[in-house]
Amino acid sequence: MFYLSSRFYFLRTMLRIVLPLQAITFPDFFLADIFTSMSKVFSDLERSVCRMVNRQVATIAWFEADSICGSHSIAIPLVLVLPYLCRFFQCIRQYKDTKEKSCLLNALKYSTAVPVIFLSALKYHVFPDQWVSFYRPLWLISGVINSLYSFYWDIKRDWDLSILTRIFMFKSPSTWTSLLYGRNWVYYWVLGSNLVLRCTWTYKLSAHLRHNYLTVFAITALEMLRRFQWVFFRVENEWNKMTAKQNFEMSSDMPSESDRLLESSSHTV
Repeated sequence: MFYLSSRFYFLRTMLRIVLPLQAITFPDFFLADIFTSMSKVFSDLERSVCRMVNRQVATIAWFEADSICGSHSIAIPLVLVLPYLCRFFQCIRQYKDTKEKSCLLNALKYSTAVPVIFLSALKYHVFPDQWVSFYRPLWLISGVINSLYSFYWDIKRDWDLSILTRIFMFKSPSTWTSLLYGRNWVYYWVLGSNLVLRCTWTYKLSAHLRHNYLTVFAITALEMLRRFQWVFFRVENEWNKMTAKQNFEMSSDMPSESDRLLESSSHTV
């Protein structure tokens, strides 16, 4: 009854995310990006359904890691990776439509989450010596790559703060942005907090670290803060691009001074 049209719009967008068979619009990838922050939520939902189906709720099997619905289950990494796969295929679809190479680079960013998830899950399926000597270093390296790549893409592409023009510096924000946020320290806060929270989010993608419930809860709460910041700047950046495009289209309808000069028959060379 309440906001029924919005609920149907939300469901349609979810269907478009799962089946990216059409041109990708802003709501499609915007919501899909938010779903990547909810991968742990989807994984917990799958665990809850599994325990209810197998009647493990409020039983000792809840705490057994090697039970059907325990932390050893292969379903955990599969559910964790689903939001990233949806976003990956969206990027491939965007490249098909636009032929922009940046879409492939964005798809590569989401693919870097796959090694983090599955290398972490391997801890329960390999010998301890193999995990310590071989798989854990690979997991750490993949986690660093995913965190830094995602951080770069947030700042440079999604927010368009133009970092790396010098060594980790960004250009002065526009006049409208300065008026909106007031102080430049906001940008430094966003840069620092986004980097830290991007790194800690790797903790949530790692199934073998799920046993520390207080840490997981704290990181989930911090991810809500990071994602809110991302949404705030991402929507503003999209609005700025739309406004700039409209202004360009309006100005392109009027001939420039050079065009008027070249089209005039009265000038002499």
